[in-house]
Amino acid sequence: MSSLWWDQARGKEPASSPLRGAVRADVCIVGGGYTGLWTALQLRERAPDLDIVLLEARECGSGASGRNGGFMLSWAAKFETLLKVCGKDEALRLLAESERIASDVADYLQRHEVDAHLRQDGWLWTASNTAQIGSWAPCVELLARHGQEPFVELPVEDVQRMSGSARHLAGVYARTSATVHPGRYVRGLRRIALAKGVRIFEHSPMRALRARAGPTVLTEHGELRAAKVVLAMNAWSTHFRELNNGVVVVGSDLVATPSCPEMLEKIGLTSGAAISDSRLFTNYYRNTVDGAMVFGRGGGDFAFNGRIGDLYEGASRFAREVSEILYRFYPELARVGTVRSWSGPIDRSLDGLPCFGHLGGHPDIVYGYGYSGNGVGPTYLGGKFLASMVLESDDAWRRSPLARGVRGRFPPEPFRYIGSRMVKAALVRKEAAEDRGRAPARLDTMLAGLAPGGLVPVGTKKEP
Repeated sequence: MSSLWWDQARGKEPASSPLRGAVRADVCIVGGGYTGLWTALQLRERAPDLDIVLLEARECGSGASGRNGGFMLSWAAKFETLLKVCGKDEALRLLAESERIASDVADYLQRHEVDAHLRQDGWLWTASNTAQIGSWAPCVELLARHGQEPFVELPVEDVQRMSGSARHLAGVYARTSATVHPGRYVRGLRRIALAKGVRIFEHSPMRALRARAGPTVLTEHGELRAAKVVLAMNAWSTHFRELNNGVVVVGSDLVATPSCPEMLEKIGLTSGAAISDSRLFTNYYRNTVDGAMVFGRGGGDFAFNGRIGDLYEGASRFAREVSEILYRFYPELARVGTVRSWSGPIDRSLDGLPCFGHLGGHPDIVYGYGYSGNGVGPTYLGGKFLASMVLESDDAWRRSPLARGVRGRFPPEPFRYIGSRMVKAALVRKEAAEDRGRAPARLDTMLAGLAPGGLVPVGTKKEP
């Protein structure tokens, strides 16, 4: 794996030793990304005496946590789905919790002296063609009917000034959102966990899980028996048959320019705002503290039957296409070009919200996955869900409908893969027509309408 974030954050700190021999613990967490680390840290705060072991297949942050765009968003744009799944009271509670993520995480990192380049400069949700204008209106109106106003509609002049691009024709702004350096963030959480006594074994991929009383995780060179096991594997959760059809695994592809702060300042991109448009497979981008531009696009390669393998390793197959989109938004950046590209897997659930549950109904094995492209912030809440489930706490996290397992399933293979590719092709044709100011073909519109909520990133008319 190689991403801009990973190379900048990895530094010279050595990897933890692999698990060897037979080890016992109170809690075993499988997965060293945001979800696993936040679960360990939440458990440590709530039950200081627990012996917690975390296993990571490679190194903490080498999965999706080190490859994303660094958007730390709330669940405001998913409020309609929260209402449908959770009901009014729980939806409002989760919305309020999610609106505090960036400020809570910023405070936590500051207390532990971790500089993750977190900038709470908001999120700009825009329209990059006329068909997208007003995509956010149903969401904004629904929130307003429930007394919530997380978004502010901006004049087009302010949208273009904040985004630095005349391609944006309208938009709304969410104040509480932030951007973060994904690599520095995940590696910072790792350092905190180690300092708090969490035992971390890296280069220790799980080979098998014996789901019996006192479940046991087997690795290549060892085994770990624990009272509780937490599966925090996100897209890699598809190794389990029960979880496989609960998500579609699809790539997101990113490119980065060299550091060019003077050019970004001339364009007007001087804040740490997260910016994305309202297409189904969204364009999303932000600047970095050192003056580079990172630009991403959703809807890359689909993993057949959730088999990730090396599909998202190395440079992005779509680097040229993503770079061309970047230059359409910012023609000036074509002069500096891009110097890096990479991709990562996204585990998209049917409704676009994560699922937390017990694997096979086993009371001692819990899982959390399905963040659907919005995990940088909500994994902080995922740690609270999973910690409550491990501790069997009688609280709102454990009672939440989001903690009742997989809520819907995609068709089995090969229909899931074939259908996903057909819908994606229709979406690409539909949005290309809209970009040209033309009406899309009726068949493409119909097929695009089959995209489930989990395949629709933040900011669409189908699922706000």
